[in-house]
Amino acid sequence: MNATIFVTDDEPAIRAALVKRLSRRQHRVVAFESGEALLAALDHEVPDLMLLDVKMPGLSGLETLKVCRAKAPFALVIMLTAYGTVQDAVEAMKLGAYDFVIKTVDLDGMEQVLDRALELFALRRRLSYQSEQERDQYAIDHLIADSAAMKSLVEQIREVAHNPKSTVLLLGETGTGKEFVARVLHHNGSRASGPFIGVNCTAIPRDLFESELFGYERGAFTGAHQRKLGLLDRAEGGTLFLDEIGDLDLTMQAKLLRVLQERTFRRLGGTTDIAADFRLITATNRDLKKAITTGTFREDLFFRLNVVALELPPLRQRIEDIFPLSMKALLHYGTEFAKDVAEIDAEARGLLEAYHYPGNIRELQNIIERATIFCTGRTLTANYLPRELRDQAKHTATAVPHGDGQVIRVEMQVGTHTLSEVEDSIIEETLRLADYNKSLAAKQLGLTRFALDRRLKKIKKDD
Repeated sequence: MNATIFVTDDEPAIRAALVKRLSRRQHRVVAFESGEALLAALDHEVPDLMLLDVKMPGLSGLETLKVCRAKAPFALVIMLTAYGTVQDAVEAMKLGAYDFVIKTVDLDGMEQVLDRALELFALRRRLSYQSEQERDQYAIDHLIADSAAMKSLVEQIREVAHNPKSTVLLLGETGTGKEFVARVLHHNGSRASGPFIGVNCTAIPRDLFESELFGYERGAFTGAHQRKLGLLDRAEGGTLFLDEIGDLDLTMQAKLLRVLQERTFRRLGGTTDIAADFRLITATNRDLKKAITTGTFREDLFFRLNVVALELPPLRQRIEDIFPLSMKALLHYGTEFAKDVAEIDAEARGLLEAYHYPGNIRELQNIIERATIFCTGRTLTANYLPRELRDQAKHTATAVPHGDGQVIRVEMQVGTHTLSEVEDSIIEETLRLADYNKSLAAKQLGLTRFALDRRLKKIKKDD
């Protein structure tokens, strides 16, 4: 990477050698003969890196460094020292210098120290950019909440985000954005500068989950050749997000409960308890109260997790949010695929808003991604949407998940659909849910098998 580097040394030969060497590597280099001149320049520009001589007339390198840290706290400083002033260089590092180079005729060792410093600066810049991007991406004010259900949820999120200790339980169907909300809570609270450690409880094999959560010491078991930090270590000062908490086995539930009660944990093979400072956010699409009654989830752990419960509404209950969510996805994928797609026409919008989205927001994003790939103009039209969205316009009844079962939602457009069409649509949807088992479908509809066959023949005849 190319950097702006300020070089300060009272010896003209050293200054000239440094400027020549650094400029050859395509860096922008500015040289100063004294600490006073450097500090004056810092009032107008802050460099990425500074090379600063320890021994100079007037302000010494140490005195200059103290002021530099206040004027340019994020700039890296490499001290230049003669053989007899290594102790001063060590003192300078205590004051915040990055490293030091011993001055020789050929400046031996300069390249290695400089490369390490530039690598660190590049890493800092990437992390800073990533942090800014995340703060913007997960800002509460950027949440799409035109529907009443989401407006209420956003207000709850705003309150909970400012309490960094309360445990949060996120409830909702698959694809409703539980991890996204967890990140919003993290990035809008006092723990935002700390890590966000997220893990899906179903993604780690049961026999490995304990070592992943707690970490282990060297020699804890066969193959443990060195210490490994666990999720609890890595989440220190930040947020630990456990998705699909309802699938955690009972043994690990008991161990997680102890961590929440004691706020300490012990690595596998360890002998000392370690204090744990993190916010726990969990999420599930399961009914934990039902799991308690069946003995698959601990009631005492549920009470620990259920301090603040936020329920995310399914997308079918957020109709007002479907179009803005679609436009947000369209702009994102348009940029990603270098497509100049900027609009969604009225027919496509109507189909998007009428669909029941069993996969919720995740499914909507997939639909828009696919449509963007194939769209050839500036406007996304209905013909780019999946067949199931276009076919739904022919039906008035659609099945949607509800708890562990299904409900059939009926939408009758007044003046367009007749009562007979609505009934036919309900029959067809029930038959589909029954996997075309006519006896089961007839029982669910409260009809005899003969009566169902008669209705199906009529539907086929009308088609």
